[in-house]
Amino acid sequence: MEDYYKILGVNREASADEVKKAFHKLAHKYHPDKSGGDEKKFKEVNEAYQALSNPEKRKQYDRFGKAGFNGGGFGAGSGFGGFQGDPSQWNVNFDGESGNFGDFKDIFDMFFDGGMGGRGRRKTYKRGGDLEMAAEITLDEAKRGKAIETSFDTVVQCKECKGIGHDAKEGFGPCAHCGGRGETREERSTFFGNFSQVVTCKKCHGRGQIPNKICARCSGVGRVNGKQSIKFDIRPGVEDGQIIKVRGMGEAGEHGLEAGDLYVRVRVKPHQAFTRQGNDLLVSVPATIVDVLLGRKMTLKGLDGKPVSFHIPAGHGLGHEIRVKGEGMTSGGDLVVKLDIKSPKHLNAKARKLIEDLEKEI
Repeated sequence: MEDYYKILGVNREASADEVKKAFHKLAHKYHPDKSGGDEKKFKEVNEAYQALSNPEKRKQYDRFGKAGFNGGGFGAGSGFGGFQGDPSQWNVNFDGESGNFGDFKDIFDMFFDGGMGGRGRRKTYKRGGDLEMAAEITLDEAKRGKAIETSFDTVVQCKECKGIGHDAKEGFGPCAHCGGRGETREERSTFFGNFSQVVTCKKCHGRGQIPNKICARCSGVGRVNGKQSIKFDIRPGVEDGQIIKVRGMGEAGEHGLEAGDLYVRVRVKPHQAFTRQGNDLLVSVPATIVDVLLGRKMTLKGLDGKPVSFHIPAGHGLGHEIRVKGEGMTSGGDLVVKLDIKSPKHLNAKARKLIEDLEKEI
């Protein structure tokens, strides 16, 4: 077998932290329960780590090599490659101080959820889920803002128990499933052997107590199917696709836990005449060449239906824009007018003569 230092990819002067980091990286990579894992390499990595993570064993290995460990390995029951006999007799130290497996706690924590007890109880109730809905508004409503009032089907707080799932006046009794501890022990089978794992009690959800009287309406969950009514404001100037967060208006949580949030995606319907560009509004206005030449005052109906007036400036080019300040989607935006110049289809002799005379003046 390769040199232990080469297996872990560290040099002989590597610190204990460097050895540990190298082991964690390789253990994740080769763990047999992961896709692409390699049980053989995983055992090699662990054997190398067991030797180099223990100061006394590392000194022994540096002086005598593997021969210092009775011809290879650390004897029955040491390292992940040598599990033999009754698992209950293995000398496992979960504090990482002494024992045949050294820092076994590190690798156990990497691949198992929950804990081995003594880490504090945790309730496994669920916070309410977040929801998403769409609100379709017009471009005019996007400019001036709009109050939305609607309702939808979801999970709501139980009114009978006010969301706690039981009758508070009736009190609690100890959970028979876990004996009031809030956690139970489960057996986990792995290629290492069988392990006992402490998990949160599924009956009392880690509380250690069971209510004496469960709410009949919600069956103790604290929430039921129902209809949620909401009211919120869409602020002026909102953009298409913008998301508004309405806190606490998602699904109700279990056993009185906080509700989720509602995310409203705003959809702005296209307008027949106006187009939004940032905070500006673009519009095309029909005009004649005479309007341009005379620099006439023009009036159009704004997005809100009110009249908006502007003058065509002298020397206006046919491709130029005319900006009306403050008439865009917000007070900082403009109304951008593009003139759609219409020329007459037919000219009588008199009109033609006037244009020809005008041409001489230009």
